[in-house]
Amino acid sequence: MTTAVPRPEHPRPQFVRPNWLNLNGEWQFELDQGDSGLERGVAERELLARITVPFAPESELSGIGNTDFLEAVWYRKTLQIPAEWTGNQVLLHFQAVDQDATVWVNGVEVVRHRGGFTPFSANLAGVAGPGDEAVIVVRARDTRYGAQARGKQAVRFANHDCLYTRTTGIWQTVWLEAVPETHLRRPRITPDVANSMFHLVVPLSANKPGWKVRALLADGNGEVARAEVPADLDLAPRLVLAIPADQARLWTTTDPHLYDVRLELVDAEGNIADAADSYAGLRSVAINGKAILINGEKVFQRLVLDQGYWPDGLMTAPSEEALIADIELSLAAGFNGARLHQKVFEERFLYHADRLGYLVWGEFGDWGSNLGGETQNDNQQPTPSFVAEWLEAVERDYNHPSIIGWCPLNETHQHLHDRITQLDTVTRAMYLATKAADPTRPVLDASGYSHRVLETDVYDSHNYEQDPEKFKTAMSGLAEDKPYVNPGARKDLAISQPYAGQPYFCSEFGGIWWNPESAAASAGNNNLESWGYGPRVRDEEDFYNRFTGLVDVLLDDPLMFGYCYTQLTDVFQEENGIYRFDRSEKLDVSRIHKAQTRRAAYEG
Repeated sequence: MTTAVPRPEHPRPQFVRPNWLNLNGEWQFELDQGDSGLERGVAERELLARITVPFAPESELSGIGNTDFLEAVWYRKTLQIPAEWTGNQVLLHFQAVDQDATVWVNGVEVVRHRGGFTPFSANLAGVAGPGDEAVIVVRARDTRYGAQARGKQAVRFANHDCLYTRTTGIWQTVWLEAVPETHLRRPRITPDVANSMFHLVVPLSANKPGWKVRALLADGNGEVARAEVPADLDLAPRLVLAIPADQARLWTTTDPHLYDVRLELVDAEGNIADAADSYAGLRSVAINGKAILINGEKVFQRLVLDQGYWPDGLMTAPSEEALIADIELSLAAGFNGARLHQKVFEERFLYHADRLGYLVWGEFGDWGSNLGGETQNDNQQPTPSFVAEWLEAVERDYNHPSIIGWCPLNETHQHLHDRITQLDTVTRAMYLATKAADPTRPVLDASGYSHRVLETDVYDSHNYEQDPEKFKTAMSGLAEDKPYVNPGARKDLAISQPYAGQPYFCSEFGGIWWNPESAAASAGNNNLESWGYGPRVRDEEDFYNRFTGLVDVLLDDPLMFGYCYTQLTDVFQEENGIYRFDRSEKLDVSRIHKAQTRRAAYEG
């Protein structure tokens, strides 16, 4: 066990208060394979093992490294809440726990949460306060059966194809925060490029007569704008921060300018009762015909599929430097953004995407809804919890300027029936919920395969054809409003609503299978040891020729607003990354960069 606090940085950089305490590090831990721990009194006693939080027990960095199915796990930590927080309430935050979590503090249940990708909190008022001892007990359940948003976690014992080692329990930072009884809640900050301003909605825990909310906008030269409104009339006061013309600076991929935002809750006597720091980028997204415009300009989206796995931490980055390195590796290869694939990435990653001008599509780890039936039946059974957790993700990440689109589902596949199915209902619910939660960004109902929402803002396909000429033929129909659409298992039965002229891109392609050192790769496509799309290239030069040929097809289409290449790194047995799983080079990245960064026809 390490004695240093792992992942010590503040986990929520868009809403920071000074009084917080990182609870990462050593916790007591115990497996509960039969999920009988509550009956056996596990919640009331010391646990048998030790684990390093925030790393999942399947990972090496956790100190456990158990990759079997873990039906339930328990955590326990005893700590002293800082006495200097006197006069405040204490919030206990979990950034992510997979899958169903129940939390007790000092023997009192304080919160339950379903969903493995999104944060949740408990107010410890009446249970534990400043100066008190707090005994935190967490039970996380993670069944292998039934519909569940799992992302890329394998439901067989072994990793195979493009499915990987599971993640159970706590896998992001746990922390405490001191807040006054009446306090600010996380704001919504909406950029308004047309009017050169930011619109702020600042929810409050309660309203007090005579109180006010104040917002200040600043850049490197000092204050840019300020606004103040009464805080006793609306549960979520609204403010406008108007930016003078000579201080307006857009957030772009080449100049990712961020303004500092300071929020203050002022009491009736003029004292600052609560304050938090945030930031914002002035950036717009619009649709014009088949074009997606960023700040009114065509920016070809050279995206890479990023699955956010590491050999030693699994879904948890071993360090903040590892998060930054993945963005820098992507930029070095000529990409300007990513699909954050089958996972809701941690907030620190999005902060660095904001800071580095890196375009991302916010996605959900929805795989796990397919219950194994055939495509023509009701094989897809996403549950209401998919909608609930996805809304939590959109709410969490609304303020990030780097996010330029939302995609709640990926590769759902089911033939269109003469009746409305559960997949239809949940897909539409996720689409409409996203549009209601955020009308400022385009929404892609499902990436690839089954488009169930006729009016989806964006349409796409996945095409892993490895022959550039065949790929060109397949992708050539966009000008005639007949783009490539993923087929179902039967050619006479459609799986998608028809294309209706939306902006279109190939959101997965390539996946070129290449690992020169792998004997399994040389011998054949073994889905347990070495796996990729299509026939393996003969040698490295063949890789560059195929990569360039495939990329050229999409760069040369004036109506194609972008693409997403599979993928940034190898992940376990899936050996089709630009980089190896350990992030070392396996290709001449300068050649990859050169092939991608010539001017796209779309930009002309």
